Amino acid sequence: MNMPEIQGARLFAEPAVKVETRADGTLVLDTPMALEPYARCVGEYLEHWSGQTPDRDFLLERGPQGDWQGVTYGQALSQVRRIAGWLLQHHKRPDHPVCVLTDNSVEHGLIMLACMHVGIPYTAVSPAYSLVSKDHAKLKNLIERLDPEFIYVGGIQRFLPALKSIEGLHKATLIVSDHDTRPEGALRFSQLLEGIDGPAVDEAYRQVGPDTVAKILFTSGSTGYPKGVINTQRMMCASQQAKRQVWPFLAEHPPVLLDWLPWNHTFGGNHNFNVILANGGTLYLDGGKPLPGMFDQSVQNLRDVAPTLYLNVPRAFDMLLPVLRSDAELRRTFFSRLQVIFYAAAALPQHLWDGLIELSKQELGYAVPMVTAWGSTETSPLATDCHYQADRSGVIGLPVPGVSIKLVPSGDKLEVRVKGPNITPGYFKQPEETAKAFDEEGFYRIGDAAKFADPDNPAAGLMFDGRVSEDFKLTTATWVSVGALRVKGIETLAPAVQDIVVTGHDRDSVGFLIFPNVAACRKLAGLPEDAAAEQVAAHPAVVEHITRGLQAMRSQGTGSSTFADRAALLVTPPAVDSGEITDKGYINQSAVLRARAPLVDKLYGSEIDPLIIRL
Repeated sequence: MNMPEIQGARLFAEPAVKVETRADGTLVLDTPMALEPYARCVGEYLEHWSGQTPDRDFLLERGPQGDWQGVTYGQALSQVRRIAGWLLQHHKRPDHPVCVLTDNSVEHGLIMLACMHVGIPYTAVSPAYSLVSKDHAKLKNLIERLDPEFIYVGGIQRFLPALKSIEGLHKATLIVSDHDTRPEGALRFSQLLEGIDGPAVDEAYRQVGPDTVAKILFTSGSTGYPKGVINTQRMMCASQQAKRQVWPFLAEHPPVLLDWLPWNHTFGGNHNFNVILANGGTLYLDGGKPLPGMFDQSVQNLRDVAPTLYLNVPRAFDMLLPVLRSDAELRRTFFSRLQVIFYAAAALPQHLWDGLIELSKQELGYAVPMVTAWGSTETSPLATDCHYQADRSGVIGLPVPGVSIKLVPSGDKLEVRVKGPNITPGYFKQPEETAKAFDEEGFYRIGDAAKFADPDNPAAGLMFDGRVSEDFKLTTATWVSVGALRVKGIETLAPAVQDIVVTGHDRDSVGFLIFPNVAACRKLAGLPEDAAAEQVAAHPAVVEHITRGLQAMRSQGTGSSTFADRAALLVTPPAVDSGEITDKGYINQSAVLRARAPLVDKLYGSEIDPLIIRL
């Protein structure tokens, strides 16, 4: 038995699945492992660890002098109770949420926990809607729909234009950080800590139950304004219990995580934050992001923090891999106590998977397990989990305890639907959307497709097979599997490509809209670091690299649906306002196609353009 198998046996539950086959070809998948009893509410985790390990660091962030500052579990519970007591006294409209507009921070985390502790709905709005958006349209829409009781903003100076844009749309009291200049009528965070009505907090905490609304988290809004997904206490607690059963090692050693993923999304706010809270771990808040100019901060933080878990999106792994290859000291720290590498939010290209495994073997003598999971905001988010070392990237695993997966034939694919205690009861103030989201058996229609990694062995798990709505037919009536082709294109055209959008609906052939990896392309072209994106993308060396990659895909293809015969290199980044990109760096295929429809027409025309490649 080799080391990865030893690691897997120690870390994870044994993978297993039950499959029911129906007469119409529908398959229903369940795990033989029953979901064990789970917490009544998220507050039980904080109460437990405050009692068991009051002095253990819980939430930490960089202070003004660059040192790590924050709260222990004991300090967190004390402050959460104080904030909760203040909210109970001043929150006069129980169904109106407390809204946070800013990034992850210790203060943000304490407000979130205080709301959930006493049953006050909490919501976080993507900071991009305030800081990146030019028209603030989504922010205005969400604030008007939410009608919050309080709005918290830390680092208010950056948010002043956004706050100005929503004046008159709400009645909320503004709360700011103690370090901020306080606008007239606003409160400071420290004012929430000034007193506590212990009996009132205790009584409100006792009244919180599994069906209590904990959060309203918003979808990306790629096809309109974002939908508000109701997250109950049951959803989050059932999800964490399932995670602990398939990842039993979490109960053996408190996890340590350095994480940037935003809490206004389910990956960062429900999966990652709650993995730490439920298992008494320590969460270091990463001020960096996988973006040019910001990832250096993440690398510096990794020099200080040796994580036991590394959970991230594919773009971050794309930026981290070359740094780990070139920096032996960072590589040694990174792998020193790492138990699991976890990717999610998008498919991980195989070359990144292979590279990380190669480096872990080089450093440790064995491969650190590379795993993932699958779900959505509506599934809180865990629906399947790959709690074993798969043979390749893209395997999303098996249903977790308590969850049933229904695979419904849809054309030549299997549409996935989900049922379990982790599923949302519906959308905030959108009963029509709620009704459309569930089938006649109560399964949530997630819109994804899946297939078996090994049709002869269901226990090998499912593979993500794209979005049902994104696949399309060429004029030849041939179906194009967008998800698979996108990943294949990124792998073949590496390292020049950051992401790809697949074109060709009602056309004769497939095309690519390419978001280039500008830094990698500069190296290919031998250009300086400040070379403009237009100059980089049009450079003969970059064009030649993309052309050779397209030719390689065509030579390996088995038909017109398996390769692209043309590509356009995009020199403007994906836009937040049009929904082209999420906070997690995930490109939305349909939104890009809508926003850049004229370019798609140009791609299929005959006009000569240095940024368009045709075979």
